[in-house]
Amino acid sequence: MSSLRRSRKARQGTDLLCEWVYRPVAHVVVLALLPLRVPPPLVVAASGAAGVAGAFELARGHLVVAALLVQLKTVLDNADGQLARLSGQVTAFGRYLDSEVDLLVDAALLAALGWYTGNGLAACVAFLALTAVLSVNFNVERLYRAERDGSTGGAAPGAEGRPTALLRRLYGLVYAPQDRLVESFVARRLGDALPEVRLAYHDRATVSVLANMGMTPQLAAFGISVGLGRPLAFVWLTVGELAAVGVLALRRELLLRGFGSIQEEAW
Repeated sequence: MSSLRRSRKARQGTDLLCEWVYRPVAHVVVLALLPLRVPPPLVVAASGAAGVAGAFELARGHLVVAALLVQLKTVLDNADGQLARLSGQVTAFGRYLDSEVDLLVDAALLAALGWYTGNGLAACVAFLALTAVLSVNFNVERLYRAERDGSTGGAAPGAEGRPTALLRRLYGLVYAPQDRLVESFVARRLGDALPEVRLAYHDRATVSVLANMGMTPQLAAFGISVGLGRPLAFVWLTVGELAAVGVLALRRELLLRGFGSIQEEAW
């Protein structure tokens, strides 16, 4: 199991479903691919193809097939990163490609949900809510690391060829505005707060809760909803998760006010 440990991505919060179910299954795939020297970006492409195929089957009304393809996508989505880390092939190209393929699959799946149910509005709401939750999840952990050790979890440094530069620009167009929005919100809330206040605001509990709203649990929930013939249940789930993000933000506000009261009493 040492190879499984070495293939894991260092995270501040634990995605329980991912760690207990999908990563071990993905590791079996990785062990099969490793001797074949399969490049990780090819696994990313296969993951995206499985997700798009799942969207196509959902639109056709083949719900169980769609659900199974989404789970295959999830396994491969975990396998690509594990393969890259275990084979020493972690690259900026792979990181950008993985993020952009995930977004493409999310859009395809929710477009298919809207087509199948005839409720395009619900599909749009789910896509926006899902994108917001995933963005907050990513940025909260990123800012948590930056506050404690200065790391950002960015792409691996190295020479950047044209394909990587193209993906980086696309990433900047799609994801950078979301990152800046979260950063600016946090900056406004903290201002020139003392270090101990900043550390309390970037708390481990928030990171841990949001870790369990990551891509793997989302796709697992989507597959279960579709497989059970209740695809619109996923819409309500994403709305509920967005509300939970709001509760976590409120909790942080209360932490800030608590520190403010302590400082006033000290004066």
